[in-house]
Amino acid sequence: MRSYQLTSQTGPDALQIAELAEPKPAPGQVLIKVHAVSLNYRDLMVADGRYGKAAVPLVPISDGAGEIVALGEGVKRWQVGDRVAGTFFQGWQTGPFRREALDTALGGALNGMLSEYVALSEEGVVAIPAHLSFEEASTLPCAALTAWHALVTDGRISADQTVLLIGTGGVSIFALQFAKMHGARVIMTSSSDEKLAHARDLGADLLINYKKTPDWEKEVFRLTDKIGVDHVVEVGGTGTFNKSLRVLAPGGTISLVGGVSGFTSDIPLIEIIAKAALVRGIYVGSREMFESMNRAITRHQTRPVVDRVFGFAEAPEAYRYQQSGAHLGKVVISIP
Repeated sequence: MRSYQLTSQTGPDALQIAELAEPKPAPGQVLIKVHAVSLNYRDLMVADGRYGKAAVPLVPISDGAGEIVALGEGVKRWQVGDRVAGTFFQGWQTGPFRREALDTALGGALNGMLSEYVALSEEGVVAIPAHLSFEEASTLPCAALTAWHALVTDGRISADQTVLLIGTGGVSIFALQFAKMHGARVIMTSSSDEKLAHARDLGADLLINYKKTPDWEKEVFRLTDKIGVDHVVEVGGTGTFNKSLRVLAPGGTISLVGGVSGFTSDIPLIEIIAKAALVRGIYVGSREMFESMNRAITRHQTRPVVDRVFGFAEAPEAYRYQQSGAHLGKVVISIP
C-alpha cells in the first residue's frame, strides 16, 4: 500500500511516499481504508520538530476518515462497511485526561492516518455523521473536538454569553459554528476582510480586522460596552494571550488551545486573580466527547468548512498551503 512518511523533522520536504505492507488487524482492531485526512497546525509542528522529537520514519497526520474493510478477532463494536474516523488519542475513551494518553496520539507518538490503510483499536474509532462526506468527516477528530471541548463540554456555552474567536483557522471556525449552535454572540478577528466576510456568512456577529485595528482589544471593549467577553478560544499564544486576558469579563474563561505565534508569555497574574478568571488548557478530547459532538452535528446537520481538497500526490503542497495561512477552515487531502 502507499503511505507517506516523514523521514526527518525538517518540514514538508521530508514527506516521502513509501510502499508499505498492508496492515493486518490484530485482535480488537479494525482495518480502515482511509478516504481522506485533514491537516492541523500541530501537523506542521510535528513535521519541523517544534512538537518535540518523534521517532522517524513516521506516518504523519492525526485526523482521517474512512471505511472499515476488515475486523480483527473479537471485535464487537463494528461491522465491515461502517464509516468511521479515528480518535486523536487512541487511549482516551472517557473521563479526565491522563498522562498516559499522550503516548497514544496519532501522527506523533503513533503512526498517523496519511496512508491508504490503517489498523486501529476498535475503541479508537467513532462513527461519522451520515450526512458528511469522508472529506468533511476527516476534519473532526482534532480541530472540531478541541472547539467542542472548549466551548461545550467544559465551557458550557449558553445563549446569553459572548465569545471571542481569534483567526479563521480550523478550531476557530468550528468554535464559531458550535457557539452559534448554542445561541451565543461571537466576535471574530482576522487579518483578512475576505475571511471576515465568510465568517459573517457563517453567523459571526461582530468582526475585527486586527491588521487594520492593531489595538483590537480596545475595539472588543467598545463592542461589548466595556463589559468584555465571557469566553475566549485562544489559539494565538504569545502574540494574543495577554490581550485576550485584558478583554475577558470578570468570571470569564480562556480556553488555551494553541500557540500559532509561540508558547511563551509574561502573564499578568494579578489580572487573573482580579477577574476571577479561569484559564484552562484544552488538549483535544476523549472518544466520549467526540461521540457527543457527532450527535449534535447530526442533529443540527452542521457541515465543516473545507477550504481546499488536495490529491494524495499533492500532500507536500497541502502542507505548504496550510503553512501559508491562506486557508479558512480546513485543508484536506483525499486518498483515492
